[in-house]
Amino acid sequence: MAQALVRFLSAQYVERDGIEHRFVNGCFGIFGHGNVAGVGEALYERPDLMTYYQGRNEQAMVHAAVGYARMKNRLGILACTSSIGPGATNMITGAALATINRIPVLLLPGDVFASRPADPVLQQLEVPWRGDVSVNDCFQPVSRYWDRITRPEQVIPAALEAMRVLTHPAETGAVTLSLPQDVQAEAFDYPDAFLHKRVWHIARMSPDVSALDRAAALIRGARRPMVVAGGGVIYAEATEALRRLVDATGIPVGETQAGKGSLPYDDPSNLGAVGATGTLAANRVAREADVVLGIGTRWTDFTTASHTIFANPDVAFINLNVLDFDAAKNGAVALVADARAGIEALAGRLKGYQVDAAYREQAARLNQEWNKEVGRLYGLAHQPLPAQSEVIGAVNDAAGPRDVVVCAAGSMPGDLHKLWRSRDPKQYHVEYGYSCMGYEIAGALGVKMAALDREVFSLVGDGSYLMLNSEIVTALQEGIKLIIVLVDNHGFNSIGGLSRSLGTDGFGTQYRFRKNGSIGLDSEKAPAAVLPIDLAANAASLGAVAVRVKTIEELRSALNDAKRTDRISVICIEVDRYEAVPTYESWWDVPVSEVASVDAVKAARESYEASKKKERQYL
Repeated sequence: MAQALVRFLSAQYVERDGIEHRFVNGCFGIFGHGNVAGVGEALYERPDLMTYYQGRNEQAMVHAAVGYARMKNRLGILACTSSIGPGATNMITGAALATINRIPVLLLPGDVFASRPADPVLQQLEVPWRGDVSVNDCFQPVSRYWDRITRPEQVIPAALEAMRVLTHPAETGAVTLSLPQDVQAEAFDYPDAFLHKRVWHIARMSPDVSALDRAAALIRGARRPMVVAGGGVIYAEATEALRRLVDATGIPVGETQAGKGSLPYDDPSNLGAVGATGTLAANRVAREADVVLGIGTRWTDFTTASHTIFANPDVAFINLNVLDFDAAKNGAVALVADARAGIEALAGRLKGYQVDAAYREQAARLNQEWNKEVGRLYGLAHQPLPAQSEVIGAVNDAAGPRDVVVCAAGSMPGDLHKLWRSRDPKQYHVEYGYSCMGYEIAGALGVKMAALDREVFSLVGDGSYLMLNSEIVTALQEGIKLIIVLVDNHGFNSIGGLSRSLGTDGFGTQYRFRKNGSIGLDSEKAPAAVLPIDLAANAASLGAVAVRVKTIEELRSALNDAKRTDRISVICIEVDRYEAVPTYESWWDVPVSEVASVDAVKAARESYEASKKKERQYL
């Protein structure tokens, strides 16, 4: 069965716009008793069919596969196989990340015996009231398709269904085929047709004509329309279509995390990031927008600043999205369509339409003013430690127009969303659907595997690095070069800032020795108590070229050195955790305790209640 599955996967192709690609381009795996004699033997026997990549952590394998598929605009994937038990459950976090971000990844966890000759086997979960449960059932809520193969012939319909979901722009996400270890090794006479080359056509769905008419009429009647560009713009390769639309109409654009790079940063219509991590330019325009056209966005609370940023009392939404679930949000006129096909169709309905000249000029002026603010934050020259914004500026300057920056969690994604100057649709790669600590290095590995001709910079905080740095070894083994910039702020900086804003003084976010029962609060200035973690030495011990720098000039020099080397590099720099980038008139709903004995918490609650009044439902 496993041999047939590997042969099937190696013969799967996708085609969009007449361009054909092989779809499954390798398999990450860690072998154990649940898959070594099944999928492991199949990969061993036919290395010509599929490249095997050895992972160090099952969660990281999935993150790498997600990074790969996202870089391929969902037109190519990697599979991941694990043994039963902890190997399988380690992949669940990665499965959730893939599904939430609408990224295809195929998971092949081993499972217990379907025939049950000797229950319980090693690592088997026993449920007294159900004999057919295993830990792999935990994948069901975080998978877009899930199946357990209890007979070898069942893999035929299951594999076809898996491919249908993996290649479907609207339904895609994690696909889990649970493979009992005995069934993997069983024989069946598979039909030749199952193993032959199969090409899956990815269509560009056009919007409903009547919905298109309603959307065009809304925009033509608007005084201050705005576009919010999401990840769907980039996955659908619709950036040029968007640029033509906004050039013709003058409608300004704000970008989500996944949609950043939909326009070059210096395009006069690009207001940059919108929402809770938005720019002053985008958030001010959003506040007065009367019609908002969301393209390929799922409207998270960060994009809407918890339903406060689109404050016009008469605001109306139009959602162009390949998934009807997302298209229907915010009481919108729903254009269920491929982003590029939908933009082109809408542009046809808007021929001759332009926003007022003063509105277009305002957007261009705000773009220039924001660019000056970014320059200010890049060049703060903060002392004695540099600010995180200066680190971003140095990396941005070191990166070429097609190079890629990767991040996922902590304070860095918000700062990158505001400050990174994107020049290419694939340059900005921040995983913010799940914002998963530990994604940064593994995800960067997958990005580089998908784009060997691009330099890949992974920006990671010390907290995230300590959670999941194992794929430095995988990158070393595969000869894959990454440049990791490791920002050391001695703890969980993002939540430390949030804690201060909620009145809890950074509780539980410092990396310090315990003293008098406490591991440190922000109000306790105790540098001597900081944990003596040598991150550069750790990275070097894993095989990376590792250096520690203290200044931005030293960082710039180290980045240039790293670009010249052919090995994975880790550059460690300490920053001031308290020198934050401003919030620019945005808000994020994090409830504050309604009853507290701490004065700072009481004050935070009062502020929270005042901000909460600005929240609204978009109906």
